[in-house]
Amino acid sequence: MVQEKKQVDEVSGWLRVYDDGSVDRTWTGPPEVKFMAEPVPPHEQFIEGVATRDVTTDSNSGLRVRIYLPDQILTTKTKLPILLHFHGGGFCISQADWYMSYHIYTRLARSVPAICVSVYLRLAPENRLPAACDDGYAALLWLRSLAKGESNELWLNDHADFNRVFLIGDSSGGNIMDVVAARDGNKGLSPLRLAGGIPIHPGLVRAERSKSELEQPESPFLTLDTVDKFLALALPLGSTKDHPITCPMGHAAPAIDGLDLPPFLLFVAGKDLIKDTEMEYYDAMKKGKKDVELLISPGMGHSFYLNKTTVDMDPNTAAQTNALIEGIKEFINKH
Repeated sequence: MVQEKKQVDEVSGWLRVYDDGSVDRTWTGPPEVKFMAEPVPPHEQFIEGVATRDVTTDSNSGLRVRIYLPDQILTTKTKLPILLHFHGGGFCISQADWYMSYHIYTRLARSVPAICVSVYLRLAPENRLPAACDDGYAALLWLRSLAKGESNELWLNDHADFNRVFLIGDSSGGNIMDVVAARDGNKGLSPLRLAGGIPIHPGLVRAERSKSELEQPESPFLTLDTVDKFLALALPLGSTKDHPITCPMGHAAPAIDGLDLPPFLLFVAGKDLIKDTEMEYYDAMKKGKKDVELLISPGMGHSFYLNKTTVDMDPNTAAQTNALIEGIKEFINKH
């Protein structure tokens, strides 16, 4: 008789963990938002100004990326900057091909214009941190191998400017972005140049609740319960939220003034549950004499720009999304 596996943990709507170690990520939340978590197949023809393809960067590890190529490459003789993107999802859910990323990063690639390279990150709890950070750094080293002529990927070799590589991450992807930027800075990456980092609503927290966690409204993309449960599944066993990946401004993290970091543009949502700890991070960066700009989206919740339904239906969310994209474009054009 086959013994049925038992559910031992759950993050509402998003995933269920079983006693045999397996994980079920079938969406069980409201059906009207399921489309945002659906994969979008790659298309090498231009659709709304962008073509996409999936590439395996390392046959041994199986690491893959999705490339977003804007149609400006058909008319410009100038090579385009690269956005190396790390998706969010509390380190436990989401993928580079999910519609919520596709709808905004196709738009961003076209608007800047830039070539976006989004990494298929390993997920927890099957792969606890720092696995996703290692994947992010491996993707950066793959770009370096292209810049050195040791590897070849036609879209990037033909159209990308490896002297202008920007790291960008949504939510927990912002944490990964910070780790990848701090791991190497500009040392050892030549002829690639790390030109900047763009953490958007990074998942920065402390073991002790912040004032904003206790007072700000929860949003569709962030509740206290999901933060706690995702991080319990993702952080190294025995760690608390004071771990350097989730609290790079804390006592357990390397001193920020000793890090070799490129210029940063930090995005904070005015009604984000974790805005207080994001602002602690900003203050620590300024105190460490790092080049960091701040762009606040007033009245907005965590990762608001990923919610296509709200972006389409609410004029204020649409305007704040436009401002976010314009801020990214201006930052890239400066560096």
